[in-house]
Amino acid sequence: MRNRMLHYIIRFLAGDNLPSELVETIGYTSDPNQFDRYNVVIIPSGFFDEQTYGTPGSLPQLPLKEVHGIPLLFGSPKEEWVGDTWVVHADIIASTYFLISRYEEIMRRDLRDEHGRFPGKASLPYRAGFIDRPIVDEYRLLLHGWLRQTRLHVPEIKRKIKRIYLTHDVDAPTLYRSWKGFVRSLLNKRGLLKSIQGKFGKLDEDPFYTFPWIFYQNNRMLQSAGQKRCQPILFIKGGGKASQDKPHYDLRDKDIRTLIKNALEHNITIGLHSSYQAGADPSLIQKEKRWLERNIRKSVRFNRHHFLRGREPEDMDQLEAADLTDDFTMGYADIAGFRLGTCYPVRWINPITRRLSPLILHPLIAMDRTLESPKYMGLDYEQALAYCRDLINKVREVGGELVLLWHNDAVREDSSGYQRKLYAQIMSDLSQSISSHLIKST
Repeated sequence: MRNRMLHYIIRFLAGDNLPSELVETIGYTSDPNQFDRYNVVIIPSGFFDEQTYGTPGSLPQLPLKEVHGIPLLFGSPKEEWVGDTWVVHADIIASTYFLISRYEEIMRRDLRDEHGRFPGKASLPYRAGFIDRPIVDEYRLLLHGWLRQTRLHVPEIKRKIKRIYLTHDVDAPTLYRSWKGFVRSLLNKRGLLKSIQGKFGKLDEDPFYTFPWIFYQNNRMLQSAGQKRCQPILFIKGGGKASQDKPHYDLRDKDIRTLIKNALEHNITIGLHSSYQAGADPSLIQKEKRWLERNIRKSVRFNRHHFLRGREPEDMDQLEAADLTDDFTMGYADIAGFRLGTCYPVRWINPITRRLSPLILHPLIAMDRTLESPKYMGLDYEQALAYCRDLINKVREVGGELVLLWHNDAVREDSSGYQRKLYAQIMSDLSQSISSHLIKST
């Protein structure tokens, strides 16, 4: 199991564009007698040793060392020729494993916020100052450079965003169209007539029902990038009885059925937005998935936890048991950036058993509320736009995938916030960037 997991880490670092025969030239050993079998050897730091792994002493200590300007979690920056083999003491294998497996979060299960989430601002990437850098992907570029140094021909990674996921969590599809919404309207002193219109009027006139606008923005990206490169996803709840799961909308409701119909007509993938309650009791995930599939009459493969909440590793086990293939939860609620140290999809590794799962994790790069909420980053519009542009540019530089999350209620037209303006600007930036790249390529 361990050898299979280590082989996956090496393969992941090498990248999909590297032929298998080149991957075989990378060694992970401290045995000098084996050095001449490889072009590049990475010396293990001892992180995986049985007496170290899973102990407090296995956690990296600040300040971190650096290798070629990249933070290094384990090992040292030392590099040397041993015969014809380039030997490096920077243990980028253990460093990568630590980040993509969320080893730190398993080690600190006592450290959680009020929703049971590991706080991003308590994470090593944040404390060490690289939450805004995909350093695992920077390791990949570094590894390619080491291989070229041994006179191997290594294909260049294309500096472009490989794939874009435009995702939207349907937490509250409408504001006034339920009976509770009708009462809310009266309490907000909108008057009886407006309250009746809100309850029984046109769906598109409800402040939270911004999906036509969202679909329009996403279509701009689809036209620029194409369906193979850009995929919009709507995550819809299939249950949940916790207070944080409110409003508890019914999938059989006429408005929800209209939303689902319109989403499918726009070639939008529907995924499960597993409930807040399921975050505490992951066994509910399968039930919620079955109910969603029954109502949309399609199989569901994608998931994102409500509130980005989950219990690891129990939630991952249940996602896999429910035949969900891809999870899009992997972002911190309180800080945008690279929770897994990468913007590439990775297979889930259980840090307790070191088992390699078929479940694919897609790192969430930025979420609307993370940027604007005063209890999280508290950025103004210009700061949020600059921060997002920087993250997007870093995804482009390492050839990764971009996962964005904007909620329908965050882009309401009458909102005092800036999310509607910000999302439109990001879509415009991305469309122009892709169009420019296509022109340069022809």
